[in-house]
Amino acid sequence: MQGVLTGFAVIAVVIAVGYFLGLRGHLGKDGRTVLTSLAFNVATPALLFTTLAGADLSVILSERLLVTAASTVAVAAVFITVGALRGWGTGQITIGALCSSYVNAGNLGIPIAVYVLGDASLVAPILLFQQIIVTPLALTVLDLNQHGEPTPLWRRLTTPLRNPTAVGSLSGVAVACTGWTIPQSALEPLILIGNMSVPAVLLAFGISLRGSGLPARGNHRPAIVLSTVLKTVAQPLAAWGLGAGLFHLHGTELLAVVVTAALPAAQNLYTYASRYGVAEQLARESILLSTLASVPVLITIAALLG
Repeated sequence: MQGVLTGFAVIAVVIAVGYFLGLRGHLGKDGRTVLTSLAFNVATPALLFTTLAGADLSVILSERLLVTAASTVAVAAVFITVGALRGWGTGQITIGALCSSYVNAGNLGIPIAVYVLGDASLVAPILLFQQIIVTPLALTVLDLNQHGEPTPLWRRLTTPLRNPTAVGSLSGVAVACTGWTIPQSALEPLILIGNMSVPAVLLAFGISLRGSGLPARGNHRPAIVLSTVLKTVAQPLAAWGLGAGLFHLHGTELLAVVVTAALPAAQNLYTYASRYGVAEQLARESILLSTLASVPVLITIAALLG
Protein backbone atom coordinates (compact mmCIF):
# COMPACT_ATOMS: atom_id res chain seq x y z
CA MET A 1 0.00 0.00 0.00
CA GLN A 2 2.86 2.38 0.75
CA GLY A 3 4.20 1.96 -2.80
CA VAL A 4 0.82 2.80 -4.32
CA LEU A 5 0.43 5.96 -2.25
CA THR A 6 4.06 7.03 -2.76
CA GLY A 7 3.88 6.69 -6.53
CA PHE A 8 0.65 8.63 -6.79
CA ALA A 9 1.85 11.32 -4.38
CA VAL A 10 4.93 12.05 -6.48
CA ILE A 11 2.89 12.37 -9.66
CA ALA A 12 0.22 14.53 -7.98
CA VAL A 13 2.80 17.01 -6.69
CA VAL A 14 4.43 17.51 -10.11
CA ILE A 15 1.06 17.86 -11.85
CA ALA A 16 0.02 20.41 -9.20
CA VAL A 17 3.19 22.40 -9.88
CA GLY A 18 2.27 22.43 -13.58
CA TYR A 19 -1.25 23.55 -12.77
CA PHE A 20 -0.02 26.53 -10.73
CA LEU A 21 2.56 27.43 -13.37
CA GLY A 22 -0.28 27.57 -15.90
CA LEU A 23 -2.52 29.45 -13.48
CA ARG A 24 0.11 32.14 -12.91
CA GLY A 25 1.28 32.19 -16.51
CA HIS A 26 4.96 31.84 -15.59
CA LEU A 27 5.79 29.89 -18.76
CA GLY A 28 3.79 32.16 -21.05
CA LYS A 29 0.93 31.24 -23.34
CA ASP A 30 3.03 28.67 -25.23
CA GLY A 31 4.47 26.93 -22.16
CA ARG A 32 2.43 23.77 -22.55
CA THR A 33 3.21 23.54 -26.25
CA VAL A 34 6.93 23.91 -25.66
CA LEU A 35 6.96 21.27 -22.92
CA THR A 36 4.93 18.88 -25.09
CA SER A 37 7.25 19.38 -28.06
CA LEU A 38 10.30 18.94 -25.86
CA ALA A 39 8.94 15.68 -24.42
CA PHE A 40 7.74 14.26 -27.74
CA ASN A 41 10.66 15.18 -29.99
CA VAL A 42 13.68 15.06 -27.66
CA ALA A 43 13.32 13.89 -24.07
CA THR A 44 11.02 10.87 -24.46
CA PRO A 45 12.94 9.36 -27.41
CA ALA A 46 16.15 9.70 -25.36
CA LEU A 47 14.52 8.09 -22.31
CA LEU A 48 13.13 5.19 -24.34
CA PHE A 49 16.45 4.61 -26.07
CA THR A 50 18.49 4.51 -22.86
CA THR A 51 15.88 2.33 -21.12
CA LEU A 52 15.48 -0.24 -23.88
CA ALA A 53 19.15 -0.32 -24.96
CA GLY A 54 20.02 -2.04 -21.69
CA ALA A 55 16.86 -4.14 -21.36
CA ASP A 56 16.77 -7.91 -21.11
CA LEU A 57 14.76 -8.86 -24.17
CA SER A 58 14.28 -12.41 -22.92
CA VAL A 59 11.20 -11.14 -21.06
CA ILE A 60 9.46 -10.91 -24.43
CA LEU A 61 9.06 -14.68 -24.38
CA SER A 62 7.65 -14.83 -20.85
CA GLU A 63 4.11 -15.88 -20.00
CA ARG A 64 3.64 -12.56 -18.22
CA LEU A 65 4.10 -10.76 -21.53
CA LEU A 66 1.50 -12.97 -23.21
CA VAL A 67 -1.02 -12.13 -20.48
CA THR A 68 -0.15 -8.43 -20.78
CA ALA A 69 -0.47 -8.44 -24.56
CA ALA A 70 -3.76 -10.37 -24.52
CA SER A 71 -5.40 -8.14 -21.89
CA THR A 72 -4.19 -5.01 -23.70
CA VAL A 73 -5.54 -6.15 -27.06
CA ALA A 74 -8.83 -7.27 -25.51
CA VAL A 75 -9.77 -3.95 -23.91
CA ALA A 76 -8.43 -1.90 -26.84
CA ALA A 77 -10.55 -4.01 -29.19
CA VAL A 78 -13.66 -3.25 -27.15
CA PHE A 79 -13.06 0.50 -27.41
CA ILE A 80 -12.24 0.28 -31.12
CA THR A 81 -15.41 -1.71 -31.81
CA VAL A 82 -17.64 0.70 -29.88
CA GLY A 83 -15.92 3.71 -31.43
CA ALA A 84 -16.31 2.35 -34.95
CA LEU A 85 -20.00 1.60 -34.39
CA ARG A 86 -20.57 5.12 -33.07
CA GLY A 87 -18.48 6.80 -35.77
CA TRP A 88 -16.01 8.53 -33.46
CA GLY A 89 -13.28 8.88 -36.07
CA THR A 90 -9.82 7.35 -36.43
CA GLY A 91 -7.95 9.85 -34.27
CA GLN A 92 -10.39 9.69 -31.37
CA ILE A 93 -10.62 5.90 -31.56
CA THR A 94 -6.82 5.58 -31.52
CA ILE A 95 -6.37 7.86 -28.51
CA GLY A 96 -9.32 6.25 -26.72
CA ALA A 97 -7.99 2.75 -27.32
CA LEU A 98 -4.64 3.83 -25.87
CA CYS A 99 -6.33 5.39 -22.83
CA SER A 100 -8.21 2.11 -22.33
CA SER A 101 -5.14 -0.12 -22.37
CA TYR A 102 -1.81 1.74 -22.24
CA VAL A 103 -0.58 1.74 -18.65
CA ASN A 104 1.68 4.14 -16.78
CA ALA A 105 4.50 1.59 -16.50
CA GLY A 106 7.32 4.10 -16.18
CA ASN A 107 6.97 6.91 -13.68
CA LEU A 108 4.21 5.13 -11.70
CA GLY A 109 4.71 1.46 -12.51
CA ILE A 110 8.35 1.33 -11.43
CA PRO A 111 7.89 2.75 -7.89
CA ILE A 112 4.79 0.59 -7.36
CA ALA A 113 6.71 -2.46 -8.57
CA VAL A 114 9.48 -1.69 -6.10
CA TYR A 115 7.26 -1.07 -3.07
CA VAL A 116 4.38 -3.49 -3.80
CA LEU A 117 6.02 -6.27 -5.80
CA GLY A 118 9.57 -5.92 -4.48
CA ASP A 119 11.15 -6.01 -7.96
CA ALA A 120 11.22 -3.17 -10.50
CA SER A 121 11.99 -5.61 -13.34
CA LEU A 122 8.46 -7.04 -13.07
CA VAL A 123 7.12 -4.10 -15.10
CA ALA A 124 9.62 -4.78 -17.88
CA PRO A 125 7.31 -6.98 -20.00
CA ILE A 126 4.57 -4.38 -20.29
CA LEU A 127 7.08 -1.55 -20.71
CA LEU A 128 8.77 -3.35 -23.60
CA PHE A 129 5.49 -4.44 -25.20
CA GLN A 130 4.12 -0.90 -25.15
CA GLN A 131 7.26 0.75 -26.49
CA ILE A 132 8.21 -1.86 -29.08
CA ILE A 133 4.76 -2.66 -30.50
CA VAL A 134 1.93 -0.45 -29.24
CA THR A 135 3.59 2.98 -29.50
CA PRO A 136 4.99 2.64 -33.05
CA LEU A 137 1.69 1.16 -34.26
CA ALA A 138 -0.51 3.83 -32.68
CA LEU A 139 1.70 6.73 -33.75
CA THR A 140 1.82 5.37 -37.29
CA VAL A 141 -2.00 5.39 -37.37
CA LEU A 142 -2.03 8.98 -36.06
CA ASP A 143 0.61 10.03 -38.59
CA LEU A 144 -1.34 8.52 -41.48
CA ASN A 145 -4.55 10.15 -40.21
CA GLN A 146 -3.09 13.64 -40.59
CA HIS A 147 -4.90 15.83 -43.10
CA GLY A 148 -3.11 17.15 -46.16
CA GLU A 149 -1.89 15.95 -49.52
CA PRO A 150 -2.21 12.21 -50.29
CA THR A 151 0.75 10.39 -48.77
CA PRO A 152 2.93 8.36 -51.15
CA LEU A 153 3.16 4.63 -50.43
CA TRP A 154 6.86 4.76 -49.54
CA ARG A 155 6.17 7.45 -46.93
CA ARG A 156 3.35 5.38 -45.42
CA LEU A 157 5.62 2.35 -45.14
CA THR A 158 8.40 4.35 -43.48
CA THR A 159 6.18 6.33 -41.09
CA PRO A 160 7.55 4.66 -37.92
CA LEU A 161 11.10 5.53 -39.00
CA ARG A 162 10.25 9.23 -39.06
CA ASN A 163 8.54 9.43 -35.67
CA PRO A 164 10.95 10.50 -32.87
CA THR A 165 9.32 8.37 -30.17
CA ALA A 166 9.15 5.27 -32.32
CA VAL A 167 12.73 5.81 -33.50
CA GLY A 168 13.94 6.06 -29.90
CA SER A 169 12.18 2.81 -28.96
CA LEU A 170 13.22 0.81 -32.01
CA SER A 171 16.82 2.06 -31.84
CA GLY A 172 17.06 1.00 -28.20
CA VAL A 173 15.73 -2.46 -29.06
CA ALA A 174 18.23 -2.74 -31.93
CA VAL A 175 21.12 -1.99 -29.55
CA ALA A 176 19.78 -4.51 -27.01
CA CYS A 177 19.54 -7.19 -29.71
CA THR A 178 23.18 -6.72 -30.73
CA GLY A 179 24.39 -6.88 -27.14
CA TRP A 180 26.53 -3.79 -27.73
CA THR A 181 27.41 -1.78 -24.64
CA ILE A 182 27.28 1.95 -25.30
CA PRO A 183 30.25 3.86 -23.82
CA GLN A 184 29.20 5.67 -20.67
CA SER A 185 30.54 8.97 -22.00
CA ALA A 186 28.12 8.72 -24.94
CA LEU A 187 25.24 7.47 -22.80
CA GLU A 188 25.35 10.14 -20.08
CA PRO A 189 24.09 13.07 -22.25
CA LEU A 190 21.17 10.91 -23.43
CA ILE A 191 20.35 9.93 -19.85
CA LEU A 192 20.43 13.58 -18.79
CA ILE A 193 18.11 14.59 -21.64
CA GLY A 194 15.84 11.60 -21.02
CA ASN A 195 15.45 12.59 -17.37
CA MET A 196 13.48 15.63 -18.58
CA SER A 197 10.77 13.47 -20.14
CA VAL A 198 8.58 12.56 -17.16
CA PRO A 199 8.68 16.03 -15.50
CA ALA A 200 7.94 17.74 -18.82
CA VAL A 201 4.97 15.45 -19.52
CA LEU A 202 3.54 15.88 -16.02
CA LEU A 203 4.02 19.65 -16.01
CA ALA A 204 2.36 19.99 -19.43
CA PHE A 205 -0.51 17.83 -18.19
CA GLY A 206 -0.89 20.03 -15.10
CA ILE A 207 -0.93 23.19 -17.23
CA SER A 208 -3.66 21.67 -19.42
CA LEU A 209 -5.92 21.31 -16.37
CA ARG A 210 -6.04 25.10 -15.89
CA GLY A 211 -9.51 26.37 -16.67
CA SER A 212 -10.96 22.94 -17.38
CA GLY A 213 -14.28 22.04 -15.79
CA LEU A 214 -15.40 18.81 -14.23
CA PRO A 215 -14.29 15.79 -16.29
CA ALA A 216 -16.52 13.60 -18.46
CA ARG A 217 -18.73 16.40 -19.74
CA GLY A 218 -19.75 17.32 -23.26
CA ASN A 219 -19.60 15.27 -26.45
CA HIS A 220 -16.62 13.18 -25.32
CA ARG A 221 -18.37 11.89 -22.19
CA PRO A 222 -19.27 8.40 -23.52
CA ALA A 223 -15.71 7.83 -24.78
CA ILE A 224 -14.17 9.12 -21.54
CA VAL A 225 -16.37 6.93 -19.34
CA LEU A 226 -15.83 3.88 -21.55
CA SER A 227 -12.04 4.24 -21.63
CA THR A 228 -11.88 4.81 -17.84
CA VAL A 229 -13.97 1.73 -17.05
CA LEU A 230 -11.99 -0.41 -19.47
CA LYS A 231 -8.69 0.79 -18.03
CA THR A 232 -9.43 0.55 -14.31
CA VAL A 233 -11.83 -2.42 -14.19
CA ALA A 234 -11.82 -4.49 -17.38
CA GLN A 235 -8.07 -4.67 -18.00
CA PRO A 236 -7.06 -5.94 -14.52
CA LEU A 237 -9.97 -8.40 -14.59
CA ALA A 238 -8.86 -9.64 -18.00
CA ALA A 239 -5.27 -9.99 -16.76
CA TRP A 240 -6.43 -11.93 -13.70
CA GLY A 241 -8.68 -14.23 -15.73
CA LEU A 242 -6.03 -14.93 -18.37
CA GLY A 243 -3.20 -15.25 -15.87
CA ALA A 244 -4.95 -17.56 -13.42
CA GLY A 245 -7.24 -19.45 -15.77
CA LEU A 246 -5.31 -19.83 -19.01
CA PHE A 247 -1.64 -19.56 -18.03
CA HIS A 248 -1.98 -20.89 -14.46
CA LEU A 249 0.08 -18.11 -12.92
CA HIS A 250 0.04 -17.76 -9.16
CA GLY A 251 1.76 -15.90 -6.36
CA THR A 252 4.06 -13.03 -7.33
CA GLU A 253 3.70 -13.65 -11.09
CA LEU A 254 -0.09 -13.36 -10.98
CA LEU A 255 0.08 -10.34 -8.67
CA ALA A 256 2.55 -8.68 -11.05
CA VAL A 257 0.39 -8.98 -14.18
CA VAL A 258 -2.78 -7.85 -12.39
CA VAL A 259 -1.11 -4.89 -10.65
CA THR A 260 0.52 -3.67 -13.86
CA ALA A 261 -2.76 -4.05 -15.76
CA ALA A 262 -4.51 -1.94 -13.10
CA LEU A 263 -2.10 0.98 -13.47
CA PRO A 264 -3.81 4.11 -14.84
CA ALA A 265 -3.43 5.45 -18.36
CA ALA A 266 0.00 6.95 -18.98
CA GLN A 267 0.39 10.73 -18.98
CA ASN A 268 2.37 10.68 -22.21
CA LEU A 269 -0.85 9.75 -24.03
CA TYR A 270 -1.88 13.37 -23.59
CA THR A 271 1.40 14.34 -25.24
CA TYR A 272 0.48 12.24 -28.28
CA ALA A 273 -3.04 13.70 -28.43
CA SER A 274 -1.71 17.23 -28.11
CA ARG A 275 1.05 16.64 -30.65
CA TYR A 276 -1.43 15.43 -33.29
CA GLY A 277 -4.25 17.76 -32.26
CA VAL A 278 -6.81 14.99 -31.76
CA ALA A 279 -9.02 14.01 -28.80
CA GLU A 280 -7.09 16.14 -26.28
CA GLN A 281 -10.05 16.34 -23.90
CA LEU A 282 -10.54 12.59 -24.11
CA ALA A 283 -6.88 11.95 -23.30
CA ARG A 284 -6.65 14.52 -20.50
CA GLU A 285 -9.82 13.49 -18.69
CA SER A 286 -9.39 9.75 -19.20
CA ILE A 287 -5.91 9.95 -17.69
CA LEU A 288 -7.17 12.04 -14.77
CA LEU A 289 -10.14 9.78 -13.99
CA SER A 290 -8.24 6.52 -14.41
CA THR A 291 -5.47 7.84 -12.15
CA LEU A 292 -7.98 8.70 -9.41
CA ALA A 293 -9.92 5.45 -9.81
CA SER A 294 -6.83 3.24 -9.86
CA VAL A 295 -5.84 4.12 -6.28
CA PRO A 296 -8.59 2.04 -4.55
CA VAL A 297 -8.31 -0.62 -7.27
CA LEU A 298 -4.56 -1.11 -6.71
CA ILE A 299 -4.98 -1.12 -2.93
CA THR A 300 -7.71 -3.78 -3.24
CA ILE A 301 -5.59 -5.94 -5.55
CA ALA A 302 -2.58 -5.71 -3.22
CA ALA A 303 -4.78 -6.74 -0.30
CA LEU A 304 -6.44 -9.69 -2.10
CA LEU A 305 -3.49 -11.12 -4.02
CA GLY A 306 -0.52 -9.86 -2.01
